[in-house]
Amino acid sequence: QVRLVESGGGLVQSGGSLRLSCKASGINFRLFGMDWYRQAPGKQREVVAGISASHDRTYIDVVKGRFTVSRDNVRRTMFLQMDNLMPEDTAVYYCNVRGKDTWGQGTQVTVSS
Repeated sequence: QVRLVESGGGLVQSGGSLRLSCKASGINFRLFGMDWYRQAPGKQREVVAGISASHDRTYIDVVKGRFTVSRDNVRRTMFLQMDNLMPEDTAVYYCNVRGKDTWGQGTQVTVSS
């Protein structure tokens, strides 16, 4: 059974940084692409960034140059380094295994202006 645990969220001021982690279990982690999603209040969940099994990275335009996605296959963990955070980044952040409909509990990121 796939299990995902997100952590690292918190409250920061505009311009600050956070590093999110997503620990996976129940899968052969290195074989799967992974994505970060976020859901702001009153909005639909959207994909933010992703990293393939071969470490190809993708980002939505509004986070390019500010967010960096990475993975550690030994630790079965994906990371999201978020720099120069803006109030618009406030959301619950979730990770997801590509091709699997499994979600963790998410981690709250709040950016104050």
